[in-house]
Amino acid sequence: LLRIWLIQFENFATFLGLLSAGVAIALSDVLKNLAGWAYILTRRPFRTGDRIEVGDHAGDVIDIRVFRFSILEIGNWVHADQSTGRIIHVPNGLVFTSPVANFTEGFGFIWHEIPFLITFESDWKRAEAVFASILGEIAPGITGKAAERIKATAREYRIKYTHLTPAVYVSVEDSGVLLTGRVLVSVRQRRAVDQDIWKKLLHS
Repeated sequence: LLRIWLIQFENFATFLGLLSAGVAIALSDVLKNLAGWAYILTRRPFRTGDRIEVGDHAGDVIDIRVFRFSILEIGNWVHADQSTGRIIHVPNGLVFTSPVANFTEGFGFIWHEIPFLITFESDWKRAEAVFASILGEIAPGITGKAAERIKATAREYRIKYTHLTPAVYVSVEDSGVLLTGRVLVSVRQRRAVDQDIWKKLLHS
């Protein structure tokens, strides 16, 4: 009798194993999203209000739920990280398979580059000096705030920027001399700063 029961138990255990494997495969996305939700809540790769990029999507996090989080999209066909107006719902499991870039966590500033192409006949040295002067007018308030944020978050994040001042880099293209201005901007002020710099350049 014991042998008969053992054989039946082995068959039942095999059945349960196959059933659980089938359920796990069928619900893999659901389980992955649940695990992603737990990861987001515990490890905090981002919070509501953060600006992030995950996979092919970027935007401001406006909601975090059990199976997905929602972002207000930026970029795409709109330039300079401006909002498109679309809300994108992203499965939580994507945090395990795609890199998550957080624009606002810890630092809150990004480096912004502005290419300015001039002809070979132009006085590129004077243009470089004017460009650097304009960046210098805009930068003090930004770099001061950035330095404060770096000091405030240095214990948690090993951010070691030693040069926060703007710079102008010179390179040669087929059609002229390319001056590239590099300056720190607040994450949500990139387009405004870009416009201020271009207005000053056009009036110079």
